Amino acid sequence: MKVSDLFSPWEKNENTPFILKEKPPENPDIRGIHYSSDKIQPGDLFVAVPGFTADGHSFARQAAKNGAAFLVAERPVPEAGLPTAIVSDSRKALAALSAAFYGFPAENLTLIGITGTNGKSTTTHIIEQILTHAGHATGVMGTIDWHYPGHREAVSTTTPESRDLQARLAAMRDAGVTHVIMEVSSHAIDLGRIDHSPFDVAVFTNLSQDHLDYHGNIENYWNCKKTFLESILDGRYGKKDASLILNVDDPRGEKLLNQCIASTGGNRLLSTGQHPDALIRPGNPRFSLSGIRCTISTPEEAIPVNCPLVGAFNLENILVATAAALALKVRPEIIKKALESPLSVPGRLEPVSDPKGRFIFVDYAHTPDALKKALTALKKSTPGRLIVVFGCGGDRDRTKRPLMAGIAADNADFCVITSDNPRSENPEAIIQDIIQGIPEGTPLLVEKDREKAILEAIAMAGPGDTILIAGKGHENYQIVGDKVLSFDDRTVARKGVLFHA
Repeated sequence: MKVSDLFSPWEKNENTPFILKEKPPENPDIRGIHYSSDKIQPGDLFVAVPGFTADGHSFARQAAKNGAAFLVAERPVPEAGLPTAIVSDSRKALAALSAAFYGFPAENLTLIGITGTNGKSTTTHIIEQILTHAGHATGVMGTIDWHYPGHREAVSTTTPESRDLQARLAAMRDAGVTHVIMEVSSHAIDLGRIDHSPFDVAVFTNLSQDHLDYHGNIENYWNCKKTFLESILDGRYGKKDASLILNVDDPRGEKLLNQCIASTGGNRLLSTGQHPDALIRPGNPRFSLSGIRCTISTPEEAIPVNCPLVGAFNLENILVATAAALALKVRPEIIKKALESPLSVPGRLEPVSDPKGRFIFVDYAHTPDALKKALTALKKSTPGRLIVVFGCGGDRDRTKRPLMAGIAADNADFCVITSDNPRSENPEAIIQDIIQGIPEGTPLLVEKDREKAILEAIAMAGPGDTILIAGKGHENYQIVGDKVLSFDDRTVARKGVLFHA
């Protein structure tokens, strides 16, 4: 592909996402596009993106040494010795040029985006199961991994950088995938990673405190999500006739619904929740440690379901997934069959079998709201004591540490405080931040070593007790300093079951 082929769709577009300030006469063939100099192969185009810890312009010379044939940058980098296009915003250019390079794959896929603080991964897996039952070739991109039939790959971020997003969408398109469900993080929205990937359906799960280290406050965090959701209906992020699903049990979802109704007349909007005015709502929900029973009311017909997922918060996920499926014209009987089929989402209240009769769950809950929902769900159903094992991540929002401690103390019978991913912070200092939120007299064990903490929790539990191991979920590593250590809560829990049978 010629460099001119990458730029031509945008030069003809009056709403171009970036300004092309300077373009050299050279027009080489491009074999690939990258923003990381160490991934450059001979003939590739390198986009120099200013980052939070490093500036891509500083690596342009290395990209040239690795064989780059062309440079896109926000300023000249003469030492690189490459023909260079100067643009107003290289991050926006990366998204636009990547979409062009990979042939605008989202336009040939049915794309479903899930955003919110909690429930994104579970919701993507529920929708995947429904669409698979409906006969669609389906792919997923999210926090746990990205996969499609015949391929599965680990990830480091919830929503990948724009170049990687376009490459993955193209890979799925080329493999015959027709429907892709994608978790959409606030970082991805703010940094333009999802630009030029128009959605057919967008889903809002809920909003609570998270990522304040990035956004500064919760209103900035919400406004970022809201920008994406509103833009589904106005065409910026949505295709023609795109649908928007809003959980109105969340006050922000209800307010946004009313705003969207006022501006659009309510077309292409579906509301979910236990609110009596919600279009998709549950009747007579019953919860146990083996699943959820309810009858889902929809504009088409009532759907009685017996779903194996556990917890009231998973009912929210079931409802928004049902709404997304209805927006995609999936028949109610197929939705019912899919919801009643075995479904275990890695690290989302994932059960660990125990012949002694203890109920052990591993969950990714790492925010105050997620921890509260998980504990509340288990507390209602557990016949014995509820024990929680948790910590907080280092180099992240410190304000949530005492909040999570207070929630744990209020909702569990016994708290085990340990390390999560301390990263560059002192694990003991993180634990001290957590302890500030623990009321005096709370039954408590502090054990910095996470493996020992999990084993101690299992050892103290008896038949009928429930143990929630929270914070890391599906992760199979622990980040301590600059080291990434092999560690999996589920593996340790199984070890504890064997040791304390």
